Amino acid sequence: MSDPKDPDLAEKKAPDVPEPVPAWKAILRGLGPRGLGLRIGAPVLALLISLGITMILLRVTGADPVSSIQSMIDYGTTSNSIVDIVNRATRYYLSAVAVAIGFRMALLNIGVDGQYRLAAFLAAALGGALTLPAPLGQLLVIAAAMVVGGLWAAIAGVLKVTRGVSEVLSTIMLNAIATGLIAYLLNDQRLAELRPGSNNVATPKIPADGRVGSLNGFLSSIGIDLPGDVYGLLPLAIVVGIVFWVVINYTRFGFDLKVSGLSQSAAQASGVNARRMIVYTMIASGVVAGLIGMPELLGASYEYSLNFPAGLGFTGITVALLGRNHPAGIALAALLFAFLDQTSDVLQEVDVPKEIVGVMQGVVVLTVVIVYELVRRWEIRLQQRTVAAELATGHDLARAGETS
Repeated sequence: MSDPKDPDLAEKKAPDVPEPVPAWKAILRGLGPRGLGLRIGAPVLALLISLGITMILLRVTGADPVSSIQSMIDYGTTSNSIVDIVNRATRYYLSAVAVAIGFRMALLNIGVDGQYRLAAFLAAALGGALTLPAPLGQLLVIAAAMVVGGLWAAIAGVLKVTRGVSEVLSTIMLNAIATGLIAYLLNDQRLAELRPGSNNVATPKIPADGRVGSLNGFLSSIGIDLPGDVYGLLPLAIVVGIVFWVVINYTRFGFDLKVSGLSQSAAQASGVNARRMIVYTMIASGVVAGLIGMPELLGASYEYSLNFPAGLGFTGITVALLGRNHPAGIALAALLFAFLDQTSDVLQEVDVPKEIVGVMQGVVVLTVVIVYELVRRWEIRLQQRTVAAELATGHDLARAGETS
């Protein structure tokens, strides 16, 4: 006869129920539906809703939404635009992965922008000052950028665990400090110089041996001919995404990181040093942030100047949220944002302000976040009801066994 109070009865019949997580942590950590159908259906539904809202916004501005979107698609699918979209997406992808590392632990690394710009500047100054044979020159510049980004991010991690300073505040302040520091160093004639015939200040050019060639040669060998140069460090971004996924999901470090993000007290009880994990996570995020500027530095500009791409860290936050901190999702989100940025100028030709693209991007992110959270809550409630029904059935069977 079975024991009605036997806890094993419920464990054998109860399905796996997701542990309740606060909504803000769920959004940061990319938690969403577990079922395959919902994983596919939720983003599709969100994008359809955002497309509908975008078309309404275009109509409100007096534009024809169908022709506007068609113009963007036509322009964005040209050969030149495809190259620019891929290059933009490469930078966005690295930025989003850097942000996602912190998000996985519910840490808001708002300082990715300052980390990658300071890393790019110092790496550019180092690369322009040294002449080393390939691939030593490239490896040295990349390694220097990773070290600078990691050390700059570590400051926020140390402040959080030693003084309780919120990483949001410290990383925002570090962004401002990095901006001022770069401006100061650009005025140092030993590190930068004024370009003749312009007001642009830049570090010395990285010599040819220290540059990374484009992927066009490889693409041509497989029958893909493009008019522009695709970043040679595109494979590096792919490798970073793969390493991120493996480390987070299949290593002890990734397990400790996720446990610490769920509950520091639970992490401590299971033998994980949550305070140390905060510092390690910030360093890892900063290391990846240091790579953001490398495709542009080593593959296109070969110098850090006033024209170097800025604001990528903040774009990475939205891309990481949109991609749910998943490497594949981040890649699709990066391509979407790159497409919208690339095609914003063509809207002016159909009398639509290009700033509407920023509104589109915001609508997409908000819609996806809201839909994912609603679906996640619905799935949790559904599974909780299933568990309750299973437990009730189990107790009824136990009582029936007692009476018999």
